[in-house]
Amino acid sequence: MEKRDTKEHILRIGMDLIARQGFNATGIGAVLSQAEVPKGSFYHYFPSKEAFGLAIIDHFASRYEEKLLGFLQNEDLAPLDRIRTYLDAIVRRLDEGGCDRGCLAGNLGQELAACNETFRHRLGQLFDNWQEHLASCLAEAQVHGELAVEADSRQLAGIILNGLEGAILRAKVQRSSRPVREFMTVLFSRLLL
Repeated sequence: MEKRDTKEHILRIGMDLIARQGFNATGIGAVLSQAEVPKGSFYHYFPSKEAFGLAIIDHFASRYEEKLLGFLQNEDLAPLDRIRTYLDAIVRRLDEGGCDRGCLAGNLGQELAACNETFRHRLGQLFDNWQEHLASCLAEAQVHGELAVEADSRQLAGIILNGLEGAILRAKVQRSSRPVREFMTVLFSRLLL
């Protein structure tokens, strides 16, 4: 495996383990064992577990942002249909995965924000970026006459993001995508008018 491939492989394994069992419960030994790489390989790329966690967040963020923008910037759809398609994809992912993982960023935020300022700050940036992307799509909806011009697109984007993260948490607890589907129903029938 090339050096870059080794780092990517460790990140993928770590992301999977952390998504299932949390950051604190995921030991470096478990990552190394599952990745089948020596300890030296890990510490070559990540000087500490915190550095590894931040790299996991960055790896997840870049992959997720690419997917998010694929939905929100799809000019083949009207702006509100882009948001609906994005949320439909989340429901499908939850259903296909058994609703047992939730959102990695949300999980890490709940676990680490109160005890690690570095993680809290990085996750805050991630959520702020997602909110801005949603706000841009909502502003487009206003230009296209899909959404009232007096609506605060940034505030609405925050409501969507906060509601979605809460619904994903409930989906994980209930092992059902129903909370996300209910959130979507209220969002499109009451808020995005």
